[in-house]
Amino acid sequence: MEISEQCVVGLTWTLKDTLGDVLDVLDEPVEFLIGGDDLFDVIEAALQGHEPGDRIQLQVEPEQGFGDFDDQLLFLEPRALFPEGTEEGMTFEGSALPTGVSENIPKDAMYTVSEIYPEHLVLDGNHPLAGIAIRLDILVRSVREATEEEIGRGTAGTAFFKVQPVSPGNDTLH
Repeated sequence: MEISEQCVVGLTWTLKDTLGDVLDVLDEPVEFLIGGDDLFDVIEAALQGHEPGDRIQLQVEPEQGFGDFDDQLLFLEPRALFPEGTEEGMTFEGSALPTGVSENIPKDAMYTVSEIYPEHLVLDGNHPLAGIAIRLDILVRSVREATEEEIGRGTAGTAFFKVQPVSPGNDTLH
């Protein structure tokens, strides 16, 4: 079966930056809905017409993927507002930030603690891959028809490319 709209594909991949540094490896196939919310449009377009066993290599520019880095999503906040033990790399939901943070912080984003100073810390609302062109080496492992439930939800349940920053202690992106 060829990949087309509203089918589910099982993919593995290696994701690298443009310098060739490996950012993520997906060894076990994960299923994604084509025509839903699981993958960026540029990836779906590249997959069209392919079959199991096909390998696709493509580069995803920031504007096609995680967006450009936005310095307006960096916030310097008082260190004392955050729990003891807050470390770089920890994430906070915007809606669950401590009382007293800047009122202009959007509440509908995830924030990563990117730097800690004695009196302040920096919250970064950008996706960890914002501003980075990524190279994908994708292997199509399977293709099947999507179920009505998957089509109705708009996902096979794994919206890898729509996720926010990773949780503390987790160094993978999927």
